[in-house]
Amino acid sequence: MTRLLGPAVGVVAVYVVVLAAPFVAPYDPAVQHRDHPLAAPTALHMIDRDGRFHLRPFVESEDADGATHAYPLRVFARSSDDVDTGRGSRHLVSVDPPANLFLFGTDTLGRDQFSRLLYGGRISLGVGLLATALALGVGLLLGSLAGFFGGWIDAAVMAVSDVFIALPWLYLLLALRAAMPLDVAPARALASIVIVIGIAGWARPARLIRGVVLSVRNRDFVAAAAASGASPARVLRSHVAPAALSVALTQASILIPQYTLAEITLSFFGIGIGEPTPSWGAMIGVMLRQELTIAHWWLAAPAAALIGVSLLYHATADALQRRTLALGVTR
Repeated sequence: MTRLLGPAVGVVAVYVVVLAAPFVAPYDPAVQHRDHPLAAPTALHMIDRDGRFHLRPFVESEDADGATHAYPLRVFARSSDDVDTGRGSRHLVSVDPPANLFLFGTDTLGRDQFSRLLYGGRISLGVGLLATALALGVGLLLGSLAGFFGGWIDAAVMAVSDVFIALPWLYLLLALRAAMPLDVAPARALASIVIVIGIAGWARPARLIRGVVLSVRNRDFVAAAAASGASPARVLRSHVAPAALSVALTQASILIPQYTLAEITLSFFGIGIGEPTPSWGAMIGVMLRQELTIAHWWLAAPAAALIGVSLLYHATADALQRRTLALGVTR
């Protein structure tokens, strides 16, 4: 249980942080600081140039006269962008102008990388989660029906799954995106990606769930429930589906990073969520420009985030598989 709890808490923490992006991020992801393109990450200090220790971290910034001043971090305060636009949102940390707080530096347009990383995570991780939910929902339903009832239902579901596995869904997604206007709304593009990826991915989970249901439906407790007068729907819901659910959870921990990577790949090639809406794929595309990679290492933040999230999911999948095997041996 401890092996599962650690990575699971890490995954939940990642989603909590990206969902709270408007609060955690110090800036709006579309705000451009034109005077600071490709700025390095802002250094945080606790000791000033006179050797005095400060209780709160601070950043240093020069004023118009060239004098350097210390600007302490403000907690639960509105950033300067919010003050100028009159919005009442607050941020976890911010600094007073003219200082800037670029925790992960800025991109070529002077946009804060940390803020864009959090907002982009809502898109990339959200696509992976929603597409997985759609794929597993369809796969759980069809796989359970095919394995429990067998016969022509099983044959039909398996035949359709063969077709879905064989179809080149990447080309279908490319054609669907090409049919859309260039200025398609981000919500519409997001929904299209989720639907295509989710529908394309139900076949393999359905086959795994079908195999589990086939093995469970012949067990004594299922036969006893049917003999006691329980309807097939009740037997399927109360006795067979819980066994298939454990397989679905393991599949979810595997599919979410795969589908997240699929969205990142599409955005990288410019056929996913377009600018100015941030996405990890678009940010990685900027990173891979050779003229920027060598000197501006902070542009690799989205790639590092993707690797970290993938490792958390793989650790979760491994822990779920171990737990499932342990429960099977116990039973």
